[in-house]
Amino acid sequence: MKFARRFLLLICAGLILGGVMPRLCAGQTTAQPAAQAAPAQPAAPASGQAPVASAPASTQAYTLPPEKLAKAIALSRIRHILDLVGSLWGLAVLWILLAAGWAAGLAGWAERLLKQRWLSGLLFFALFMIVTTLASLPLDVYGEHVSRSYGISVQGWGSWVGDQAKGLGLSVLFGAPVMLLFNWIVKRWPRRYWLGIWVATLPLLVLGIFVSPLLEPIFNKFEPLQKNNPGLVTELEKVVARTGTNIPPQRMFLMKASVKTNGLNAYVSGIGATKRIVVWDTTAGRIPDDEVLFIFGHESGHYVLHHIPKQLAGSAVFLFFLYWACASAAGWLVKRFGARWKAETLQSRAGFLVLMLAISIASFFLQPISNGFSRYFEHEADVYGQEAVHGIVADPQKSAVAAFNKLGEAWLDDPAPSPLIEFWLYNHPSEQNRAEFALHYDPWANGGRGKFFDK
Repeated sequence: MKFARRFLLLICAGLILGGVMPRLCAGQTTAQPAAQAAPAQPAAPASGQAPVASAPASTQAYTLPPEKLAKAIALSRIRHILDLVGSLWGLAVLWILLAAGWAAGLAGWAERLLKQRWLSGLLFFALFMIVTTLASLPLDVYGEHVSRSYGISVQGWGSWVGDQAKGLGLSVLFGAPVMLLFNWIVKRWPRRYWLGIWVATLPLLVLGIFVSPLLEPIFNKFEPLQKNNPGLVTELEKVVARTGTNIPPQRMFLMKASVKTNGLNAYVSGIGATKRIVVWDTTAGRIPDDEVLFIFGHESGHYVLHHIPKQLAGSAVFLFFLYWACASAAGWLVKRFGARWKAETLQSRAGFLVLMLAISIASFFLQPISNGFSRYFEHEADVYGQEAVHGIVADPQKSAVAAFNKLGEAWLDDPAPSPLIEFWLYNHPSEQNRAEFALHYDPWANGGRGKFFDK
């Protein structure tokens, strides 16, 4: 149930399965819709950007062989449908739980079973997450089936089910207590509860970024990159020195992604003491080091350009108004349907799900705004990445374009997605826009300088 998850991910700051903030601190580097596991980057240069050298307008920067192009178009269509259907199904499941009285019945059963209110609350929210996860399971299974059919996923079904179970376990472990806390805030301050929830959300966002690298080994195996590819570590250290990201070799890791996927990726995750470089073994083994350096330069840009604190600040402002508006909407829903749903007040367990429904509906319609900001930050990181490897790799333009083509081909990204689909669903711009920009971006061609680096 995607929107129930999105709300939980929001309030748990990405501790469960990933969300807005983790996209930056552990960002994928390929272009896909927001709901997919693997995403990419931008369009036109921002105002004030460094000069850009011209290139023939007819050049196609991102291309696929004919057989892969047909697959990419078909797969993208399936991804988009799954994304939209999953969103609407998530809203429908929440509505059904309330309208059928099942949420109220589940809350009553939990209270009869456990007399202590906080224990019954934990049980209720844990069961709620289990029910919504099971409701979304058919779509998740079909999505994995499609990924396997197109040769992207190579994970066995037993391993996949195990990952789903681990994700659900983390949801219950972290999500149920947080939902109980927020439900208590609604009960304690019925008139200004939205403000209390907002205040409680902010430290959780930061905590989620900090601890996300500590949770990653639950799902994947990591080894020191120095052990497997010391030459790449030496090259990465050059980018670290140029960007000032202060990541020693001890915090550079190789992730054993090949047991689950044929996709490519490399990223930086965490903040402070948990910040680290992660390179997938599919990437280190299948694309040249100069392209890996560009990808790492892009990810470093998120840190150097302060995208994480900027997005934290933006999320704080966004959530303030979202919670405020949804509190009014939830109040109206309770007045209009509360008696029928057996959720007469927002302070009740079932009533809290009414608030979740209001936030989920608002999140669906505000998704393009969130994705638009994400695409902007990703574009900045692309510019930074290309400049960061200038003087380290022989041809930054060639390395960037080649990297985008390899990434796009590995994930079967559609070279020409609908502008409306990209606007609504993509948290990264399309691979084509990304590669086109890289092909044209050469501020040093006529003795100029970059936007972020003088030389």
